[in-house]
Amino acid sequence: MTKSEDRLMPTGTCWCGCGTEVGLGSFFSQGHDKIAEAALLAARYENSVARLIAHHGFGPDNGIREAAVESGYWGACPGTDCNYLGTPASIRNHRKKAQH
Repeated sequence: MTKSEDRLMPTGTCWCGCGTEVGLGSFFSQGHDKIAEAALLAARYENSVARLIAHHGFGPDNGIREAAVESGYWGACPGTDCNYLGTPASIRNHRKKAQH
């Protein structure tokens, strides 16, 4: 989140648009975040993740993965000669599977 963006606040209603009441502090009913994500891809990006990425200025020569690391939300696997990038939890799972 950039400093110019307002903090999002849960409203008690699912943000996918289904109208379901959600628990305190939640934006979505269980699984509805993925429904909202798919609906956004359909409504604005022709069901194409590539169009979504390109719309935001990323692509083969400007990697979104590196931008996620630069944002501080993702990190890099510390394993030797490993180019795995992901969330801290994802990196822990990767390291267990890769045994490093």
